[in-house]
Amino acid sequence: MALKCGIVGLPNVGKSTLFNALSENAKAEAANYPFCTIDPNVGIVEVPDERLAMITEYVQPKSTVPTHIEFVDIAGLVKGASKGEGLGNQFLSHIKDCDAIIQVVRCFEDGDVVHVNGSVDPLRDIEVIETELMLADLNVVEKRMDKHQKLAKSGDKKSIKAMEVLGAIRKALEDGHPARTIEVDEDGKEATKDVQLITNLPVLYVGNIDEASAGSGVENKNPHFKTLLEHAQKNGAQAIAICAKVEAELSELPKEERASFLEDLGLTDSGLTRLVKAGYKLLGLITYFTAGEKEVRAWTIRQGWKGPQAAGVIHTDFERGFISAETYAYEDLLKYKNVAKIKEAGLVRKEGKEYVVKDGDILLFRFNV
Repeated sequence: MALKCGIVGLPNVGKSTLFNALSENAKAEAANYPFCTIDPNVGIVEVPDERLAMITEYVQPKSTVPTHIEFVDIAGLVKGASKGEGLGNQFLSHIKDCDAIIQVVRCFEDGDVVHVNGSVDPLRDIEVIETELMLADLNVVEKRMDKHQKLAKSGDKKSIKAMEVLGAIRKALEDGHPARTIEVDEDGKEATKDVQLITNLPVLYVGNIDEASAGSGVENKNPHFKTLLEHAQKNGAQAIAICAKVEAELSELPKEERASFLEDLGLTDSGLTRLVKAGYKLLGLITYFTAGEKEVRAWTIRQGWKGPQAAGVIHTDFERGFISAETYAYEDLLKYKNVAKIKEAGLVRKEGKEYVVKDGDILLFRFNV
């Protein structure tokens, strides 16, 4: 499964600069005027995982394939976007197909880069974006309620349940709370499974900080990011600080020079690495590996998935005909250096359909169709 994140924010907060830096070869235009991004840009980015390189070193396959994350750079939203202002709600539809929202919030002062609202204010910017997303969802909910109303009056159980759930969501949205704040039982989820709401998606805030705030631990001294972090914590969300300008410079360096560049800034990880880690945590994702002479490959799954589900991301036949999985831990490969010695130590296990796959498992699936 591929993780798909929609990058949203006001114009001129650094979304496209960040997108270009993360995807390196992407060509999203970054300029000092609103709406320089018109069509959503898509970047497919390798998920950085040092374990993949280590497995490759010990297994010596013909090829190595990382797992990927997909970033969608969506045009800057402004107040009134849900009613067609700016470039309108045509762009809101692109967010619905994502697994999560990355909301980029400007946390830097720069007189040469105009702010669409004239000043830097993270909380105001967040309110503008989230209000527009909630208004867009409210429009969807009201239309669906109109559709279900007659059927509910006739006694249709599914529509009665849908009206109950949608009514609760509508009230939350009208009160300024996103749809994800409403707890919905399994029957309610089934009755409204065709209703795609933007504010149901989990949110990761990215504070775009200045270069002076880019060092490890220094970002918390940035007053704008501090405000953003407090807002995120208050609302049970995550926030990370990234300097899009630094990431842009990093992406232009040869890969062998990047570690020393980060070290000079007092950083151990790039913004991409921290963003991916935060995204995985937000969505409850983990990585398992397959490893053989032909290929070493990383696969993304949800935490808690069992063997057949994990096999299904490779091919549906693997899930349908799942028999068992031979598995050993990444840590055991580091210790013993090769699979033969891991087997000699009795650490290669055969697991069945109820086995819950763990992060870092190296798996070989047995199946029959």
